[in-house]
Amino acid sequence: MPRKPVYEQVIDDVTASIRGGTLKPGDKLPTIAELARQYNSSDNPIKRALWILDERGWIEVHQGKGSFVAPRPPAGAG
Repeated sequence: MPRKPVYEQVIDDVTASIRGGTLKPGDKLPTIAELARQYNSSDNPIKRALWILDERGWIEVHQGKGSFVAPRPPAGAG
């Protein structure tokens, strides 16, 4: 089975951490550079994942401040 693209792995991991309570509303996510190192990836897939998570309401991206878990993340599927 082929590996998932990095951006999908990031989305799955972040949503699982939010659902599991490891990440709570208002928590700051690691920086793009930190996530890129963690996933052994370039910045672009990380940015894509964060953009999708923001669009879906899981996180809020604040330019210059970072990405944070949304105050009321969705209860359903990621």
